[in-house]
Formats: sequence, structure tokens, C-alpha cells
Amino acid sequence: MAKEKKSPGLLEQLRVPSGPVDLSKYDTRATPGFTGTKDEGKVALESLGAEVSDWQERLYAEGLKDGHRSVLLVLQGMDTSGKGGVIRHGAGLMDPQGLKITSFKAPTPAEKRRGFLWRIRQALPGPGMIGIFDRSHYEDVLIARVRDLVAPPVWNRRYGQINDFESELAANGVMLLKCFLHISPEEQKLRLQARLDDSTKHWKYNPGDVDERKLWPAYTEAYEAALERCNSPEAPWLVIPSDRKWYRNWAVTTILLETLKTLDPQWPTADFDVATEKGRLAAT
Repeated sequence: MAKEKKSPGLLEQLRVPSGPVDLSKYDTRATPGFTGTKDEGKVALESLGAEVSDWQERLYAEGLKDGHRSVLLVLQGMDTSGKGGVIRHGAGLMDPQGLKITSFKAPTPAEKRRGFLWRIRQALPGPGMIGIFDRSHYEDVLIARVRDLVAPPVWNRRYGQINDFESELAANGVMLLKCFLHISPEEQKLRLQARLDDSTKHWKYNPGDVDERKLWPAYTEAYEAALERCNSPEAPWLVIPSDRKWYRNWAVTTILLETLKTLDPQWPTADFDVATEKGRLAAT
């Protein structure tokens, strides 16, 4: 009897294949791995909570008992693509004490003097932790390239430096998940308009986002280069269709759960005699 072929996990479905990358071939409204409705997607996300929290706790406990492994979730995408939404809805299902969330803004003069990877290293998750980067070291081959913040030879060298850095992380027990939250310019326009129409969302609106929209083709080219040139087996890129917010949140959380289950952290064994401690406790 033929053995039933196991369907690939979501991580495998969304993984960017090696070779040239053409983002126009990726449907920003697609829902790979999920066939339900928006409401069903929201329910599916909530249903992941107990399981992803349990696996996160296992990883955290392992880290407290001499474990060395951790997970780093890198979120990149155009403005309004939903980096904050993923953190709020996906990471919100987990225990905050096991999370390290870092939002990278423009580097300070002091950070610039130390090299572009210095501040990234300071924010890496420790053993047992899940680190989440809202933007990352990739800004230095994205906005730095598009806005001519450094000369072309400088940002060109950074692809190799990033690959070496990520290879080092993987060798030291850091599981990298790099997610490009892929939205269309039409969807971004709707989201920016929604922020302008709602006074409770004005704090989220940045007039500079309209200026960045004019550079959409240049940013697309920069992202395609980053996804192609920094897509190693130990640190692959994933393209997350993100025009549908509910799918984006479910997909990233599902990928994180798949990764934790692959790591398979185990509950640490007691470093004391359990029977003796039970007796001592009963005697109190």
C-alpha cells in the first residue's frame, strides 16, 4: 500500500525559493494553507493560543536550565503592512516574560559609529526567548539603498555581512524566521486613508508615508534584492500575503508554532529528588 504523502507545512508553502525574486508574482490577497472565511480565520488564530503558549513555555523553561536555543522573528514590510498587528495579535497569545520585542527606528549618531549590526546584536533574544524585530538589520539594505543614505558599494557589501551574521546566529542556536509582509500599494492607500478618517488613529499616521509611497518601485526592487541575496537554508525568507490582516496574523502565528514544534523543546528534568521533596513538603 502506497504511503500517503504528507502535505507541506505553511512555512514550506510560504518559503521563498532560491534564485531571482519577482514580487509581482506573489498575490497579496492570497491565503495559502487556509480555505476558510475571515471570521473563521480569526477563530483559527485564537485556537492556536493554548498550543503556541505551551510550546513557548517549554522553550523558556529549557533556556532557564542551560538550554541555548532561541527564536528570532524578523518582520519587514512597507508602511501599514502590519508589523505591529502581528505583534499585537500573534505575540499577544504568548507569555510576555518569554518575549523580547524590539522596534528599530532610525539609528542614532552613536549607533551609526558602531556599525549597522551593533544595535541588532544588543537586541538578540537570550536562551529560551522568542525575539521579535519590528524592522531590522534589513533597513540598512532597504531605506539606506532607496534613500541613498550610504554609497552603493557600502550597501552592496552589507548583503554578505548579513549572511555571515545570520549564519553565525544559526550556528549559535538562534532559529531565524524572516517574514516579508507583502501588501499592495492599493491596500496601503486604503489603510492610510482609514488612519486619516479616524481621529483615534491619527497618532499612527506619518505624513512621510505619502512621500515613501512615491518610491514604491524602488522599494520593491530593494526588497527583491534582499529576498534573493539573503535567502540561505538556515535563514530563509517567507513572503506573507498581507492585504488580508486576519490571514497575515494567522499565518505568522502558525509559522511560529510550526517552528517551535520542530525545535521540540523538552521540559527540564528535576535537579532534586522529587520523592524526598514530597516528603519534606508533607511534613510542613
